[in-house]
Amino acid sequence: MRIITGKARGLKLTVPKNMDVRPTADRVKESLFNIIGTKIIGARVLDMFAGTGNLGLESWSRGAAAVTFVDESRESLRLVQSNIVKCRAEADVQVLKGSAVNIIEHLHHQGLKFDFAFCDPPYNKGWVQKVLQKMEHFQVLEDGGYLIIEHSKHDEIGVLAACFELVRQEPYGQLQINTATTERQR
Repeated sequence: MRIITGKARGLKLTVPKNMDVRPTADRVKESLFNIIGTKIIGARVLDMFAGTGNLGLESWSRGAAAVTFVDESRESLRLVQSNIVKCRAEADVQVLKGSAVNIIEHLHHQGLKFDFAFCDPPYNKGWVQKVLQKMEHFQVLEDGGYLIIEHSKHDEIGVLAACFELVRQEPYGQLQINTATTERQR
């Protein structure tokens, strides 16, 4: 697993020794960031279920202004911290320990808003639905912000809240990436 392009291009990230963390594959990540394009430049990014920090650090490498990583696993946070140091991104990132579902409310009460939010939770455990419910009540995306959800094809995410508009669905083998934007962009 590596940073594909930008400031940290080619840097190999520290990966987990077991399969408890499932980093986004390079080919899927490359496709995703080709879709996002230059919108990431100067963006504030929320990387929920950060795992290794793969998506957030790719965002930072491509020009995101700030990245907030969220995970509740000590091992994942250790990997994220190690990869932040490898990338020399310490000045532009924040790492929060806790459940993404609870952190959304915390960020909202702090008045923080993001241009992009990545949601890549463990598959088939209902996390996507919990995050969507929380984001419906606690707006942490800017007007026109993007929510990018990576999930198993077998994990039905249900109907998106009225505040979101689904703009793209891309299958990649056994996973799918849904991209939604806040309704206010229309």
